[in-house]
Amino acid sequence: MVSQDFIRQLQGYGLTTATILYGIPDHPKVLQSFIWQQYDLAPKFPVLRRFLDFWCRELEGPLHSVEVAHSRLIRPAEFRAVNGVMTLQ
Repeated sequence: MVSQDFIRQLQGYGLTTATILYGIPDHPKVLQSFIWQQYDLAPKFPVLRRFLDFWCRELEGPLHSVEVAHSRLIRPAEFRAVNGVMTLQ
């Protein structure tokens, strides 16, 4: 059986990490961080947007900022030209 994460990568999804800063409800001037990681499609990030919509709708901690990093894990192989060959005995 093939992993669902592998299938998503073949469909163009890449590993997305979001660092979410939010205010603590009891202490509004104190920020706390939350790390979220999931496979998502750049540049619109529909999975992250659904999560943030859920956060705003269901959780009390107001969002301060979201920093996103995205990487495609499956990509074409990289080739480079070699200028010479060296033989060792």
